[in-house]
Amino acid sequence: CVGAYCGAKQVGFARMVTDRATFAYLADVYVLEPHRGRGLAQRLIKALLAEPDLQGLRRLMLVTRDGHRLYQKFGFQALAAPERFMERHDPRVYLAADA
Repeated sequence: CVGAYCGAKQVGFARMVTDRATFAYLADVYVLEPHRGRGLAQRLIKALLAEPDLQGLRRLMLVTRDGHRLYQKFGFQALAAPERFMERHDPRVYLAADA
C-alpha cells in the first residue's frame, strides 16, 4: 500500500495484492477530487511498480471503469484472452453484512 499526503492529510491511496510468485492485482487507486490532475495517481502507481517484491511477476492485472489511458502509460492493456478469465460476483455481499 502507498499513500499520497498533503501535510498530514491523506489525499490518495493505492495498493497491490500479490502472491509474490507470479501474480499481482492493482487495486483501490484513488485520489481525492480536489487533488486530481496533479499526477498523484501516476506517482502512486509508479511507487508500487518499483516495489522489489513485484519485480519479475508474470502477470499484473487491474479492473477499471474509466482509467484506461492512465494504466496504459504503465504498460497495461486489454486482456489478450478474456475468454480464459472468470469471476464470481455477488453485489449483495455488503448488504448482507449490514443485516
